[in-house]
Amino acid sequence: MKRIITIEAVKEAVEAGFAEVQRLDALLSTGDANSEVAQINQNGGGTLSEDTDYLVKRALAIYQSTQSAFDISIYPVMQLWGFTTGDFAVPSKEDLAAKLALVNAGRISLTEDNGVSSITLPEGMEIDLGGIAKGYTSGRVMEVMKRYGIESAVINLGGNAHVMGSKPDGSAWKVGIQDPNDTNGYLGGVSVRDKAIITSGGYERYFVDEATGVKYHHIIDPKTGYSANNGLISVTIVSADSTLADGLFVLGTEDAIAYCEEHCTEDGFDAIMEDEDGKLYITDGIMDDFINMNNTANIQEIKTK
Repeated sequence: MKRIITIEAVKEAVEAGFAEVQRLDALLSTGDANSEVAQINQNGGGTLSEDTDYLVKRALAIYQSTQSAFDISIYPVMQLWGFTTGDFAVPSKEDLAAKLALVNAGRISLTEDNGVSSITLPEGMEIDLGGIAKGYTSGRVMEVMKRYGIESAVINLGGNAHVMGSKPDGSAWKVGIQDPNDTNGYLGGVSVRDKAIITSGGYERYFVDEATGVKYHHIIDPKTGYSANNGLISVTIVSADSTLADGLFVLGTEDAIAYCEEHCTEDGFDAIMEDEDGKLYITDGIMDDFINMNNTANIQEIKTK
């Protein structure tokens, strides 16, 4: 039987949740010169708070497991393209090569002394944790909700959803996944409890070069310095801790499928991916909970270990 929560308690929980989002943004935002991450970039390193330490270590683990497809040191390249400021421009090959030479998360050094973690960056390297921070932040907000006695909730951070428990009537939450080709449509949905649903795609942030008509999106391939164009147009991760979507997007169709086959069960996540031909790839752990809103017949189930 669900507990009865007063309106006042709900308001307090929501206010505490907003405060947690603001606290993490103050730590992690590269756009705030006073944030912990911005100071690390400016100084070439520094001590790490508990949250930043977790995210850096998680990011480096994903870097290793995706064979560098996800790399938090891509930030200088992101700046060059203008994705951090909105001042978009196609960089010259020379400028891009110079910035790309700074990208290699494997060169980041982490040390620990008396329980205090520190990070050291090679000269010129800068990091950005934005690719995994949303999933982490939503999870932290859910922890706040639980402390206030909330048992059923949905939060939405920039289009990424996180659900707690079941709906008030006891049924699972139904969350739609945006169609990358139609901002008003859905490619499908999922029926879930206690999960984050994080979607990554080139349709989220992009610009079109006026001179050539070429579209460039914000998910940069660390190997090339250009927008990832490896066959996938949308990747959704369903997990209690969704921090992987950008990495799979960069990997591309075949490698992302292979990654899911190897890691889904062990790492506790499922994936729903769409390629540029409109084919959906869905891991077996979420297949029965997928809502086929468009009666799509072109679906391949990914068998995981």
